[in-house]
Amino acid sequence: MSINTSTAGAGTASNSSVTILLGRILLAVIFLLSGFGKLTAISGTAAYFGAMGLPAPTVTAIVVGLIELLGGLAILVGFQTRIAAWVLAVFTIATALVAHTGWADQNQMIHFLKNVAITGGFLLLASSGAGAYSIDAKRG
Repeated sequence: MSINTSTAGAGTASNSSVTILLGRILLAVIFLLSGFGKLTAISGTAAYFGAMGLPAPTVTAIVVGLIELLGGLAILVGFQTRIAAWVLAVFTIATALVAHTGWADQNQMIHFLKNVAITGGFLLLASSGAGAYSIDAKRG
């Protein structure tokens, strides 16, 4: 069964834009909170990253915090959304592969699968764009 969306009316486009906006908000929240948390607790984040064996833990903590905070902000307001979504998709799957592969631990498996699902959301957003309620739409 296929659905013909070429004849969709303005109401459908509006509903789609509201749905995309809600999706952007939900995707952005975790990155805004996580990035802010990392950047306001650099020493703790660096210690955690160091214990994981990541290189240059303080620099890594700053870079990761900035990717999360600025990427989350870009997704939230719909600025350069397709690029931000791709960056965060790659970042999120990389995070899953670096930090959540201890699948014998059910909690790690859940975090891995959460990251995979979030990556899927970012790929959809990269494909669809930010919708009408975004800076991207206002800029043309």
